[in-house]
Amino acid sequence: MRMNFFGLLSNKSPMEGLHDHYEKIHESIEVINEALECYIGGGDKCPEFISLQSRINELESQADKIIRHIRNHLPRGLFMTVDKIQFLNYTSVQDNILDAAQEALNWLGMREVNIPEEFQRDLLFLQGDVVKTLAMVGPALRETTALVHMESMNREELKESLRKIREQKDKVFRNKNEITRKVFNSDLEFKDIYQLIHYVDKLYLMAFNSSKCAEILRTMIAR
Repeated sequence: MRMNFFGLLSNKSPMEGLHDHYEKIHESIEVINEALECYIGGGDKCPEFISLQSRINELESQADKIIRHIRNHLPRGLFMTVDKIQFLNYTSVQDNILDAAQEALNWLGMREVNIPEEFQRDLLFLQGDVVKTLAMVGPALRETTALVHMESMNREELKESLRKIREQKDKVFRNKNEITRKVFNSDLEFKDIYQLIHYVDKLYLMAFNSSKCAEILRTMIAR
């Protein structure tokens, strides 16, 4: 008899809740893209930006409810086929992705900054690379679930997918440092520099937490 992913006492695997939670992250991708484009075009006075910022806050709140439900309905550790601490760590790290997205838009919308054209392209490319990192987590999570459920034996393919997430995060890190250097050496006012640097840092934090998700998934399948 095949044992359910997290045990004999539950008809639904807690991993399914992680998929539900990731869907909130996936929904945030388009919101984040639209928010930066809107801000560049109209600053924090852009009505669409305020609406998109509210949407991120809403998604983050919905994601928090999903995470609380998952944690409050875990089966007994005796019947878990992955380490409970690893699973709980994963819930925290995946949740941190949306927290960073929320903070990024909060920094961007804190006050109006006229972003010079020389930085607009760089920011859009950086954000695109961050979004790509986020988008890679969903398939990796599905592949990990299938492997642990014994519904797939493509362990090496999954390892390669997780490696690519880490490489993508490294690309974001390099681009983040380059943008930071350019902004610090620009003629922008200190407040503008401070605000943009925090926005860039929060974008990177989204990619960093995506990579941390990959590391924990890699540990789960190493058992």
